This record gives sequence, C-alpha cells and structure tokens, in this order.
Amino acid sequence: MTQRYLITGGSGFLGINLIRYLLQKGHAVTSLDLVPFDYEDVKDQVNAIVGDIRDRAAVDRAMEGVDVVVHTAAALPLYQKQDIFSTDIDGTRNVVDSAYQHQVDRFIHISSTAVYGIPDHHPLYETDKLEGVGPYGEAKIKAEEICLEYQQKGMAVTIIRPKSFVGPERLGVFALFYDWAKDGKSFPVIGDGNNLYQYLDVEDLCDAIYLCATGDKAQVSDIFNIGAKEFGTVKEDFQAVLDYAGFGKKVRTFPAAPMIWALRVLDFFRLSPLYKWVYETVSKESFVSIEKAERVLGFKPKYSNKDALIRNYQWYLDNLPKFEHQSGVSHRVPWKQGVLKFAKIFF
Repeated sequence: MTQRYLITGGSGFLGINLIRYLLQKGHAVTSLDLVPFDYEDVKDQVNAIVGDIRDRAAVDRAMEGVDVVVHTAAALPLYQKQDIFSTDIDGTRNVVDSAYQHQVDRFIHISSTAVYGIPDHHPLYETDKLEGVGPYGEAKIKAEEICLEYQQKGMAVTIIRPKSFVGPERLGVFALFYDWAKDGKSFPVIGDGNNLYQYLDVEDLCDAIYLCATGDKAQVSDIFNIGAKEFGTVKEDFQAVLDYAGFGKKVRTFPAAPMIWALRVLDFFRLSPLYKWVYETVSKESFVSIEKAERVLGFKPKYSNKDALIRNYQWYLDNLPKFEHQSGVSHRVPWKQGVLKFAKIFF
C-alpha cells in the first residue's frame, strides 16, 4: 500500500538515502529541510518544502496528508550550542506534536548512540543509562524524552539509536580520512587501535527504519539500537580503506592521553573539526547490541564495517569534483581540517 512519508532533514545525508529508498518502494515523499532539495535524480518525485522545524507553521504545512514521519533533522555537534538545543529539542517537540495533532499513524525518531556518553561496558543495551557528552548528546537525550511523552499518550513512536553511519553522500569527519587515503597518506589513530568500534551502512539503517514503518505497531513502538553485525578494531577497519586506496600506507597509532589533550586544546580554540565525542571515544570500545532489533524487527544488516567504509570511500572518489572546494558543518560536505591539514604533511 502506498503511503506518504514526511522526512525531516530530507536534504541531508540520511534524508536523501531514505527518500531514494522509499521512492523505489513506490511511496510518496514530502521533505522538510532548511536547505533546498537539490538532488536532480529525484527532485521531480518529491514534495520538497524549504522550512525550519523550529517554525511550527512550516511543520504543520509539511504534515498535511502524511501517514509516517521519519524525523532525521538535527543540528550536529559542530553547530553552536543554542542552535543544537533549539533545533534538536524545540524542533523535535514541534514535529512530534504536529504529527500527534494530525493523527499521523507512526512517528520514527532518529536519535544517536551518543546518548550513552562514554560508557564503562560493552555491548550497550537499550536499557543502559543515558549520559550526554556535550550539547549534542544532551539534546538527543531531551529529544528522546519528548518522544516518549507522546508514546505514553498512545502514539506509535519508535526511537532508533544508530551507530555512526556511512555510505553515499556521507562526508563530514569521514571526508578527512578519505582525503588522506586518496593522497597516499598514512592515517593516525588515537591509542593502539585495537579497540572494537562499530559503524553502520546507511542502507542497513534505511532497512531498519522501514521495518519500523511497516511492522506491528505495538512491537515497533519501542527503542532500538542499530549497527553493523560484523565489525573489527579501529586499526583493522581503517586499514581496509588504506589497502583499498592502494598506496601501501598503514594506520599509525599514537598514545591516547597526549593526543586527546592536544585535541582538547585545538577544539577549545576551534582549530580542529574533531569534537569531544569523537576524540574522547575513538580510542575506546564502542559497540551496541542489535539483538533486540534482530529479534523484534527481523533486522539483518548486509554490510560489515569494512564493506560500509570502502563503499563510502569509493563514492567519495567518484563524486570528489562536486564537493572538493566546499566545506561546512553538515554530513553532506567535508569539514574544514583546520590545523590537521598541516599535520597531513608528516604522514
């Protein structure tokens, strides 16, 4: 049955991948985003509304005739604190309340495993304590609390906590790594690189979202971790990309404590694109249990960490002329390397 989906943040990395996915399945799609919807391959098939989720009138306009909302819009960690809070908290309340008032059938909120903070054990389960690191992590926790308020009112609300996901259209912090790989550079990692670190392919995330949109409402109105089934250590998975690049370069490891302190200083003076949650966690184990999603949703991820990273790297190479002179703070453009571009010389 054809349904109309509203994708907030439809112009973003997850947004466009999900829109293409839904169109291929024959559904109608409305996109709401601050950024104009400029994807020529599907532009004529999408009801694209330019608007801010903090603007209730724009949200209500986009909500007309919608069956399922997938709320992907968020201000990411490089945004100013006030923008993160107003977008991720106030904006989320606007979207979920509008969906409730319009009697939308299902609401799917894309949260983040950043809500777990810097944990002391692994794997992480949906029932583990939440502790936000920085404004982004704090805001994501508040946004989940808002969604749960509406779940308690009887609305079918799903909260998905995905690991960092990659794939076509993903740039952001990963563009830094891909830039070094394509230029035949080794890549530094914090610590010994032997810590397990789970990622996720965006296509697998789209599968999980669709399972929540089409599964039994009583079962999917819950919280689910989503991540790769197969993943290795930071050193192993990043090395796979360097091997694919073909320059014979290696991942180079450095003691964690001095690197973290250096990155804290660079972060404070805004000289590095790496924010706290990245440099404080990359040297530690980081993986979630996806057993609940497998059992309840029937989730079966297709891509390993290595598959996902290599697939994203090849997309980066194929599309480099489109964005090599761009930069910004979203996942759709490379982040400025700051002083790290000078460090590149030594690798």
